[in-house]
Amino acid sequence: MNVGRASEISGLPAKTIRYYEDIGLISPQRAGNGYRDYSQDDIDRLAFLRRARSLGFSIENCRQLMELYRDGDRASQDVRAVALAHMEEVEHKIAELEAMRTNLQKLVRACHGDTRSDCAILNDIAGKKPAK
Repeated sequence: MNVGRASEISGLPAKTIRYYEDIGLISPQRAGNGYRDYSQDDIDRLAFLRRARSLGFSIENCRQLMELYRDGDRASQDVRAVALAHMEEVEHKIAELEAMRTNLQKLVRACHGDTRSDCAILNDIAGKKPAK
């Protein structure tokens, strides 16, 4: 099937599918006319990649997971190790976002929100001390 149909079935944009091919995550066959010819296995891999990316796995993690997925002799501990490392990254990002939220809440509370030109938010972003 062509990239348009592969896109419809996999739920990925055609541009993403072509990108995945360019970086070697998938390798569809070529028809006699040179066009890509996606098989059901290719569609399954694309769906796998779509789901992995929706979980926030990086392209490199996706590459590792795809290799493990294709390897029938894989050890589940290897898959678990990739997932655990990613989970730690996610938890770190959550902590950073929570700290960001706390700081933004503090700044919003400090802003008068009136017609005055002095603004605690802009002062903080500019690295200036609040006006007294």
